[in-house]
Amino acid sequence: MHRAGMLWESRSGPLAFDPKSLDELARKLAEAVPPGLAALGNDLEQNFKAVLQGGLAKLDLVTRQEFDIQAAVLRRSRERLEELEKRIVALEKAPPGK
Repeated sequence: MHRAGMLWESRSGPLAFDPKSLDELARKLAEAVPPGLAALGNDLEQNFKAVLQGGLAKLDLVTRQEFDIQAAVLRRSRERLEELEKRIVALEKAPPGK
């Protein structure tokens, strides 16, 4: 299980939101409700949690580690592309038969 912020990767595959962080966020949202609605605290917390889970499930998220790896691959690919472009320019300028 790899933790990156509030995300975790299960062995079954896709990324999910860390349940502890999700519970904490739902609790904080419920605590932020005005005092007149405080009696609904537990219900609100459960509803907030359900809404958060549903919204996050729709997002296509990756871990920071995966992002950094892909950024490095992209950087290397761009560097290689620049090298190849320079070689093409040099080959196009070279006299024929050389």
